[in-house]
Amino acid sequence: MLRSPRPPLPIRRARRVRPSRAALAAALTTALLLLGPGGTAPASGRTADTAAVAETATAETPAETPAETAAAGSTLVKSVRNATHPGAATAEHGDTLDWTVQYENRTPGDAAAPAAVTDPIAGAGAGQSYVPGSLRVPPGWTPSWSTDGTTFGPTDTGAATVAVRAENPVARAGGTELSPLLLAPVQPTAQATGGDGYTPVLYRTPTGEVQAWNIYHHAAPAASKVVCSSLTTGQPCTGGPWPRPLNTATGPLGSGATGDLGSPLTSKYVLDPQQPNLLYYPATTATGVGIGCLDLAAHANCGYTALAANGTAPSSANNLAGLARVGDALYAVASTGQVLCLSLPGRTPCPGQPYAPIVAPNHDLPNTPAALYQGGLTAVGDKVFASSAPQAGGSSAAGPPALGCFDTTTRAVCAGWSTPHPAGPTSGYYTYDAFTAYDTAGHPDGVCTSTVGGATVLTTCYAVDGSPLPAPGILSAFSGGTLTFDPETVTTDSGTRSYFPAWGGTGGNGSTLCYDWTAAAPCAGFPLPATHPSANGGVTRDYGYAYDSTTRCLIGLGDAGVLFSMDPATAASPCLHSGATVTLRPADFYCDGGSGHVRSYTRARLTGLDLTHVDPTASRVLVTDPDGTPVTTPGLAPDGTVDLSGVDPAAHPALTVTAQLVLTTTGDFTADNHPMLVVEYRGDAPQVCFRTTVAADCATTSVGNTATGTDATGALTSNTVTVPVAPGEGCQPRVSVQKEICGSANSRDCAPGGPGPWAKTSPVGLLGLLGTAHWRITVTNAGPVDAAAVTVNDPTTPACRSAAGTFALPAGSSRQVYCDSLLLALPVKNTASAGFVAANAPAGTVPTTTAPSAAVACSLLCLLAVP
Repeated sequence: MLRSPRPPLPIRRARRVRPSRAALAAALTTALLLLGPGGTAPASGRTADTAAVAETATAETPAETPAETAAAGSTLVKSVRNATHPGAATAEHGDTLDWTVQYENRTPGDAAAPAAVTDPIAGAGAGQSYVPGSLRVPPGWTPSWSTDGTTFGPTDTGAATVAVRAENPVARAGGTELSPLLLAPVQPTAQATGGDGYTPVLYRTPTGEVQAWNIYHHAAPAASKVVCSSLTTGQPCTGGPWPRPLNTATGPLGSGATGDLGSPLTSKYVLDPQQPNLLYYPATTATGVGIGCLDLAAHANCGYTALAANGTAPSSANNLAGLARVGDALYAVASTGQVLCLSLPGRTPCPGQPYAPIVAPNHDLPNTPAALYQGGLTAVGDKVFASSAPQAGGSSAAGPPALGCFDTTTRAVCAGWSTPHPAGPTSGYYTYDAFTAYDTAGHPDGVCTSTVGGATVLTTCYAVDGSPLPAPGILSAFSGGTLTFDPETVTTDSGTRSYFPAWGGTGGNGSTLCYDWTAAAPCAGFPLPATHPSANGGVTRDYGYAYDSTTRCLIGLGDAGVLFSMDPATAASPCLHSGATVTLRPADFYCDGGSGHVRSYTRARLTGLDLTHVDPTASRVLVTDPDGTPVTTPGLAPDGTVDLSGVDPAAHPALTVTAQLVLTTTGDFTADNHPMLVVEYRGDAPQVCFRTTVAADCATTSVGNTATGTDATGALTSNTVTVPVAPGEGCQPRVSVQKEICGSANSRDCAPGGPGPWAKTSPVGLLGLLGTAHWRITVTNAGPVDAAAVTVNDPTTPACRSAAGTFALPAGSSRQVYCDSLLLALPVKNTASAGFVAANAPAGTVPTTTAPSAAVACSLLCLLAVP
């Protein structure tokens, strides 16, 4: 069967109205996209009906006068593209369609207000089905999915989805901006951080929320131990109650005492360099030690990799200290003194690990699982350093604290470190840390550890080559009963500083010491030591700090379970700084596959902030590429704006803007006022997109879509777009024609229903020189659907065409047409064919023509061959 090329079918039309300018522009864009590159229709017989598409894209959109446009509310404009057959004005069964709704926010003024766009999928699960993973929303918007059209959730529900939604809590006029909250100065906050919350880990969510995570140290496997606190809201993160347990199995965080991963005494954490939402932490199980993974974005466990089994006499891997990252690997040290290693790309143990011990074992006695490792870990270049304090009664061999070195390149003990170097006089000393030393140029050049047990805190340092290195003397001011922990080291324009947490002994209820490596002296302007009287009355019992490079504040946590902030220059608490960072990629606001949406960057600005409360000389705005390369150095204008109009979006398709503010008061941050950093560009209105697949059911003749929404201007409804569905190959009739001639001399045998015989060639001599030929044409539909508007084409015998007329032919049926012709000359070859369309084809479909079939009326000497 031959099919003639099928032109586009007219799109089902809604009520005719005059289009708005916005809708007309969107319709024109849709038409051009359907036409494809070059504005011409694609091959294979498909032609885009531009006028029909434009009319559909603007259907039910009221006309607007200029005055009405200024006063009108926001708009939604719907359009569609055929992804399977680009440029086609109709779809076939099984085609994939790209649906786009463009949201133009026309909220008056500069107010930020919630906005939502909801897109019910008409005929979901019947006429069309949502393609899992296809929903795209603009930056700053949150996607959600629904299986009932009413209840929406944050998880893609796949083919069961009947509606999708995008929401933005701070939508503004135009919609071409991102506006993260400026972080308020962090006030002392007593949350469910736990008395042993240890050190905070800072994480910025994709929506701009700043979170502080922590894991209780020396906690049993079953115990709940991980906590998330929102620095943005000053409250526990959503997803509580906190704390929650940690588990080896991948999946959402559980609750209660249901964990199977314990935590060591001294932990360091590593954020994945490729996926900063993944946090790696040292952990213990009932059978050994290894490294766990926590997904901060999903609030979920993301696996555990075992690195060493407990073992038996004389030394057992009961616990560990760490972590440190060198290249694509994470390192820790076990209580056996062995070095452990995890390869990050596959999260698998490094070849050959555990490696040989670099320090004496401690708390390694067999049958004492989870006995705590006494010491710490740090890295300098490609070297990993560990401290160890073997204690009598808990270790296979007691001894003084010592430092060891592992070369990650050779995977062996470092040159100059064939034996561990002493870090304390006797076995009575112990340590909680191992930290990196720096020269006056800020380059790491060695390792130090501070030990407790004598009259004062003793700090011992060695260079990378193993030679002695002068130690910072600030910790020696503390008595021997003071607990000191790993410092937070910060490098800024003014140099490299380390902030040491301490408590107990002369460290009191919590204090901080600051050492300036650049000056090789205590930090100028920073008290020695600095206490925190405004944070929980000074009772903080500091364990550690995290530096926020955006606000330039230290966030502290300690044994008292209190989160607090501290100014790294003065030790003032709270730290009266604020800031936000945002990366703006204008192209991410569009998903229709088109180009030319972005025209220019415009500006960044501060909103909701009294600028008289900002110290202009100490504040700044940084504009860089996402990799940190400076793009421009704009000044902050008196009105709180930064000019970005000189930045070319073609040369810089993304900009990272960071506001670092020093405040004089916290009064602008209230429950009703939320200062923001707004970064804007000029371009088309943003888009929400998703895909559907047209059902294979041949009864589906069209699919449509209409979006709705709400914002500060009220309820919104888009134009309705309807896509006709032309039957594909699997939904076509299969019509054939059989042309025959009657071979009987009795005309009654050749009448309708007569026995004939019917053949492709009449018997020789039957018709003589002249005679009447009796023809039979059988039209058969062997396809899965009915054929409509069936006609017979017979140029030689017009009577056959007239006898057939126009008829429908159900699937699996046949129809016979009988006709006669007077032959004036023989022989005669008579050829017939049929034209038809599928019964469910859109109006205007060009008929398909079958293959021809012929029969021959022979003379006395019939020499014609029948093909």
